[in-house]
Amino acid sequence: MDSGFTLDPRLAGDTVPVGDLRLSTVLLVDDARFPWLILVPRRPGLSELTDLSPEDAGTLMDEIRVATRVMLDLAKPDKVNVGALGNVVAQLHVHVVGRFRSDPAWPGPMWGHGARMPYPSHAAASLADRAASLFAKA
Repeated sequence: MDSGFTLDPRLAGDTVPVGDLRLSTVLLVDDARFPWLILVPRRPGLSELTDLSPEDAGTLMDEIRVATRVMLDLAKPDKVNVGALGNVVAQLHVHVVGRFRSDPAWPGPMWGHGARMPYPSHAAASLADRAASLFAKA
């Protein structure tokens, strides 16, 4: 049911693929400062949560809950932040970010705080694989 869906090039360029859930593609943001997943519903032309059908909205909420549990298991953060901003990338996507009291932006928002620091390639691939394994068990 994802006919016509294409991932925004900026999301593709800043992330490592983790896998697909029933509705969403899961991505790991390539930023070693924050453990950070993105869920992108595979429906063309969506920019707002209200663009989702009621069924897809329910599915996305279920996937957000799963992604939050995965983040808690994956990184053991102090807090998990969930947000759908879309100011830079209009394509509907949901951020699931692990936050630590020791992270460089705590306690403020992490968006716009400093420059992205990519993982070493082996570390990004390993973290994406661990996340995929946790999603498979969820």
